[in-house]
Order: sequence, then C-alpha cells, then structure tokens
Amino acid sequence: MIEILVGAFMAAGFIALFFLAMKVSNLNADVGGVGYRISARFENVGSLKVRAPVAMAGVRVGRVEAIDFDKNRYEAVVTLRIDPRFDTIPDDTIASIFTSGLLGEQYIGLAPGGSEDYLADGGSLTQTQSALVLEQMIGQFLFKKAEEG
Repeated sequence: MIEILVGAFMAAGFIALFFLAMKVSNLNADVGGVGYRISARFENVGSLKVRAPVAMAGVRVGRVEAIDFDKNRYEAVVTLRIDPRFDTIPDDTIASIFTSGLLGEQYIGLAPGGSEDYLADGGSLTQTQSALVLEQMIGQFLFKKAEEG
C-alpha cells in the first residue's frame, strides 16, 4: 500500500512539474483561433517571440500570433490575436515592446488612445514604439561620454 501511495505522489509531482514548465515556457494550452487579429509594424522587435503576451494596463488581452518581415518597407510586421472580450480598444492605441524584469521575456504593451472608433478584425496599429536594444543604448552612452571628454 505504501508503494502505491509513493507512486501516486511521484506521478502527481511529475504532472505538476509538467504544467509548471508549460506555464513558464509560455506554451500553456490557450484556445487557438479565438479572437480578432490586428497588425502592428515595428522597426525592431528585439527578441519578441510568437505567443508572447499582449497586455493593456497590466492585463493580458491577447498574444503575438506571428512575426513577419516586410521586405519592401524593411520593417517587422507583428500580428496580434486579441481576446474577443476586449473589443473596445481604440484604433489610435499605441503599441510598445517592453521587457518584463531585467532579463525577462519581451511583450507588447498597449496604451489606449482617445478615439471613439475601435479596432476590429484586420485592423492595424499605426503608432508603435520599437524594442530598446541594450547594445545600442550602451553604445550611445559611451559615444556621448567620449564626446564630453
């Protein structure tokens, strides 16, 4: 009887570790294909990944569905899938790429605008702020210090 209990406890532990790993790796089972798609163009997406969160006011409202490259405009085109519960996002919303924590994953943060028109399926965000690249910031800082003497 003790062996059965120990085996059940070990199995429960492995299942818990599996779900923890799925949650941490951002691969948890979301219902795919639900919601509406919008797109945003960025000069630099940094290390943004597909399935990264899309948040507004700290609340996850969607996920990154795809990241493509527009070879005519030399920009990254990011497709976002927004949960249908959040259907009142103004069409002049600003999309920015942020990093959660010092070395955390990147996500897209939405700052709502003041428009009375809302985004719908196939819409696009025209105002975007690209990811900050640490190497560029350090280079600019060093260049500025070198100019000062």
